[in-house]
Amino acid sequence: MPNNKDFINLLSSHKAKVAVIGLGYVGLPLAVEFASGGFVVTGIDILKSRVDNINQGLSDVQDVPSEILAPLVESGNLSATRDYAILKAQDVIIICVPTPLSKTKDPDVSYIMSAVKNISQYLHKLQLIVLESTTYPGTTRELILPKLEETGLKSGEDFFLAFSPERIDPGNKEFGVKNTPKIVGGITSECTEIVQVLYEQIIEKVIPVSSSDSAEMVKLLENTFRSVNIGLVNEIAQMCHVLKVDVWEIIEAASTKPFGFMPFFPGPGLGGHCIPIDPLYLSWKLRSLDYYPRFIDLASEINSHMPKFVVNYVMEIMNSQGKCLKGNKILVLGIAYKKDIDDVRESPALDIMELLLEKGAEVSYYDPYVPEVLIDNIVYKSIELTDSLLEELDCVLITTNHSSFDYLHIAEHTSLIIDTRNATKGLKNTKALIAKL
Repeated sequence: MPNNKDFINLLSSHKAKVAVIGLGYVGLPLAVEFASGGFVVTGIDILKSRVDNINQGLSDVQDVPSEILAPLVESGNLSATRDYAILKAQDVIIICVPTPLSKTKDPDVSYIMSAVKNISQYLHKLQLIVLESTTYPGTTRELILPKLEETGLKSGEDFFLAFSPERIDPGNKEFGVKNTPKIVGGITSECTEIVQVLYEQIIEKVIPVSSSDSAEMVKLLENTFRSVNIGLVNEIAQMCHVLKVDVWEIIEAASTKPFGFMPFFPGPGLGGHCIPIDPLYLSWKLRSLDYYPRFIDLASEINSHMPKFVVNYVMEIMNSQGKCLKGNKILVLGIAYKKDIDDVRESPALDIMELLLEKGAEVSYYDPYVPEVLIDNIVYKSIELTDSLLEELDCVLITTNHSSFDYLHIAEHTSLIIDTRNATKGLKNTKALIAKL
């Protein structure tokens, strides 16, 4: 049997060679953190342009400035390739590939299994395999373990297999890879011990759980918690609309209670890869076990309805001003799924734009982080936000509250603002009529 102590020493001395499969918003920050910690890291990605850019020290991930990436590449601590053959020389392999939903909202683990298929060709003794991609409980044990053990090697004895959920929050200036506590769970206790040692080399706090299934469930609980609470507050927003009270005032007042209340905020819908999608992974798994997850499905239904609610609200406000949607000019302000980032995955602003276009509105958008987007196979480009443009508009619809927007200036140069993010809080006596969600 291989000597686990020797492998632990290899990890703790930072002499282990680390491979990261998938160099997107999860994989590249992780690779950079390992390389900054003195490990020699090789990233694998299927995109030639991304591999070429990284090898030139250029980052396409907002949370990884090229100024940080370039010295690591120049030192030889970080490189990128499309060739899986390098895995035969690696001690650690971390999988950070996408896990989308299919059109029928079933989990698509094809990217994971493609990576595992390639790993199995080069699997050898004293090698640690870690899955970080979000997935349903049981994936590591039920899908990855059998595939790797087809090689004749045994997990916990010959190689080590574990799950550690990524906790990346794009655009978060306070918490990154290093200072966000890390959950780890192995297939065996030996696997958990090994993966804990690995991450303790670069992360301030590592928390082991009893199994890979438990680690997978932790991630889904985190994002289901957020999805359900956002669904609740989005429904509260709709209730407040019916009751003709200000939902933002209600939340602010409720937040003064020092115990038993945690504020969540309504918006135009859910965006990003995690919160709209992860709970549906859990829902799918439970349905396969003949359990109906009511909270998850109800929250998903409410949150996915919000773009339609917003468009109907726009219609209501414009009608009150003697205008209709068709033929009138609407500017969607902010297209990213949340403030101060360039990520448009699952952004509700895209759905809102599409709905407005279907109703005949003349729709444009402005977002300094997103130069262009594809909607219904048509490319739309971010326009220049000028005073003359603002004065011509019939409505400015705030869907993303970027910090760089000068809301007072906008309010002084346009006639109507509909604010879904409470971005105009405190603005009074402006030229624009301001209506809030």
